[in-house]
Amino acid sequence: MRFSYRRSYEGPLQAVVLDWAGTTVDYGCCAPAAVFVEVFRRQGVEISTAEARAPMGTHKKVHIRELTQMPQVAARWQKTHGRPSSEEDVQAMFEEFVPLQCEAVSNYADLIPGTMETIEACRQRGLKIGSTTGYTSEMMEVVKREAKTHGYEPDCTVCADEVPAGRPEPWMCLENAKQLGVYPLKSVVKIGDTKPDVLEGLNAGMWTIAVAKTGNEMGLNEVEVADLPASDYERRLERARQCLAESGAHYVVDSIADVMTCLDDIGVRLARGEHP
Repeated sequence: MRFSYRRSYEGPLQAVVLDWAGTTVDYGCCAPAAVFVEVFRRQGVEISTAEARAPMGTHKKVHIRELTQMPQVAARWQKTHGRPSSEEDVQAMFEEFVPLQCEAVSNYADLIPGTMETIEACRQRGLKIGSTTGYTSEMMEVVKREAKTHGYEPDCTVCADEVPAGRPEPWMCLENAKQLGVYPLKSVVKIGDTKPDVLEGLNAGMWTIAVAKTGNEMGLNEVEVADLPASDYERRLERARQCLAESGAHYVVDSIADVMTCLDDIGVRLARGEHP
């Protein structure tokens, strides 16, 4: 007679790991999109804001590389330069990107409405607050400094250049769990606004919540969202929700202000022995 045994964690949530731009700061994830457009413009290659947003959430050097590999962008590069882009081109643009982004992020560091209320609610529940980002450490020093002036300071921040590979690899989430001292990973929730955010959390074995309205998929700042005609607003928001749902997110909400009910539900599911 043979038996098998399976351990099942039925304890509470222990931590949330939050993205930055588009999730807690920079409503619409506007800072990086504008800088990507400018970096390519300086190379004589025009890219649209929609194109610039496509790989959002990844390490910014990877983001630039993926932009050069988009067929329509590659064709424009070939027409301008008479040759395909190279890894040297990617590196040169990344080196130009970093100081431009450091300058830009200070102007896009306002907290997204609901951030501090949600952080306080999480802390009242005893949850630790981690964070991951596609920004490098140099860029994040600016963002963290500005966010702190608004009262937001997570317990842990891991940047894309501090791990072997950024999103969608799980390493930033795993490093958060290590630094926060939390396990199992099913007791942690990853919250972000892009597909790579969701995949990062899933690959780490965490629950995932995606935010649609304030992030990259909607791609508009708070004023622009408020000015949309009702029909355009509903169409764009539904498209953002659908895109994030298709990436595998366990929950899709409009903003960080809406995540507490999801955390309640995850707590119930954990108590039943469920896992992500």
